[in-house]
Amino acid sequence: MKCPYCAHLEDKVVDSRSKRGGLATRRRRECLDCGERFTTYEYIEESPLMLTKSDGRIEPYDRSKLKRGISLAVVKRSISTENVVKMINEIEEKCHELGKQEISSADLGAMVMARLKELDEVAYIRFASVYRQFKDIGEFRKELDSL
Repeated sequence: MKCPYCAHLEDKVVDSRSKRGGLATRRRRECLDCGERFTTYEYIEESPLMLTKSDGRIEPYDRSKLKRGISLAVVKRSISTENVVKMINEIEEKCHELGKQEISSADLGAMVMARLKELDEVAYIRFASVYRQFKDIGEFRKELDSL
């Protein structure tokens, strides 16, 4: 590891600690040349999750798009931003547990709808109306009746 103070390439690890629930390792290092201490973090390099769209296109999963869609569904509902972030974290964790590098937008949408249905039925209907692209009031009513 290159010392940020003198650019020397040799150091010793003074302390190591697990961080972020075991997802990272924090190391305090001491340069063997100048004696200055610095901190480094190690993370597991994960391959990015890819999303297969309904038209067959494949694009990188975008957390901000998912958050935007869920946030629109929960607007003016008693659901905190913390709950939205927690839901997104759980969905991402579930995707990684599946062990696949690709997930279909249909599967991702189903996960979101399942969690919204548990959390808030109005937010669920809002998300479903956009996600499922209801064509008329009959489809909308059918979804409401299923609740």
